[in-house]
Amino acid sequence: MAVTEPDTLPAAEWMTRPGLDRLAAALGAGEGCARYVGGAVRDTLLGLPVSDIDVATIHPPREVVARLQAAGIRAVPTGIAHGTITAVADGTVVEVTTLRHDVTTDGRHAEVAFTDDWQADAARRDFTMNALYAGMHDHRLHDYFGGVADLRAGRVRFIGDPLRRIAEDHLRILRFFRFLARFGDMPDPAGLEACIARANDLMALSRERIADELLKLLVARDAVGVLRLMTAQAIWLPVLPEIGPAAVDRLAVLVTAERAAGIPPDPVRRLAALLDAGNAEGVTARLKLSNLQRRRVATALGAATGNPLALGYRLGIEGAVDRLLLAGDPDAAAQVAAWQRPSLPLSGGALVERGLARGPDVARALREVEDRWIAEGFPDAARTAAIADAVVVQALRSSSN
Repeated sequence: MAVTEPDTLPAAEWMTRPGLDRLAAALGAGEGCARYVGGAVRDTLLGLPVSDIDVATIHPPREVVARLQAAGIRAVPTGIAHGTITAVADGTVVEVTTLRHDVTTDGRHAEVAFTDDWQADAARRDFTMNALYAGMHDHRLHDYFGGVADLRAGRVRFIGDPLRRIAEDHLRILRFFRFLARFGDMPDPAGLEACIARANDLMALSRERIADELLKLLVARDAVGVLRLMTAQAIWLPVLPEIGPAAVDRLAVLVTAERAAGIPPDPVRRLAALLDAGNAEGVTARLKLSNLQRRRVATALGAATGNPLALGYRLGIEGAVDRLLLAGDPDAAAQVAAWQRPSLPLSGGALVERGLARGPDVARALREVEDRWIAEGFPDAARTAAIADAVVVQALRSSSN
């Protein structure tokens, strides 16, 4: 990825969102008291769209709340114990966090203390590319650990000692690989070595946190290449041994099919590619996915046989597209994705009017009509009526015998 190297952050659409100027004034950005930080700065340097905006400030949390309220900006204490206030200014939502440094950590949680030292705040962040700041008023860049150079090189690098950073938060192992898949061209050797050495630390994490990182990684730019690296180095072995070389091969088939069909990547579909009918139920339960996500994975792993449109009708568009892409059939998947699923132009009441008694006979006959309608390629109402006539005649004859 090409990275610009200005002294100031390039102009971007998100900087003109309503309320940001009011927020900057309320926090004293003109006096150097508040700066944009993290993803918004990183992604702007990469020319990527920005969704979430984060601001760091020297002001303690209670003062942040007081300043926002005085300026008529809504302040929501979403994480005030850790220094985070959600500011809502003219509809624009911004996370405002007081500068801080870690006091104690246990690999999952940290106790923090507030500070007015910008470099100390930067030093507690995970990767150099995430420790970039830009003034809210002048957009001047502040880079304490070579993050811009690492962005330019496509290098994902821990700040400080990688082993220590992983000990502070074990999730950083998975974040290292996710950021490598999204932004990187090369892993920092020391960081990769530390992740390999501490892979067993992943067992201390909640399965929800693991699932969240995995789903994000799966839709990253180089998900297949990075997952190959992770399986080669046994990163998943302690928590998801099902993700091996064969699973990544299946994912590669899916990614190729998605691109050929022009269908955007989907994390749940890509997770299904890593699984099979024998392990999917256990893995999705272990990861504590929602019931909807678990059903989608199970549906995706079924057989993609017969007419693609018939599959789309019976499973729904999403389920059929998932199956067809997992089967490596991009043409059929694209056909179903562009299809408007029709409704059967006939009701059970129409069969009663033709002479069937209400009850199980109507339900059976309606299923038969639907099956024939699907087999004939979803004909119009006139042809469907003719099918219904034939089905009712057959049903009445059978009941009279």
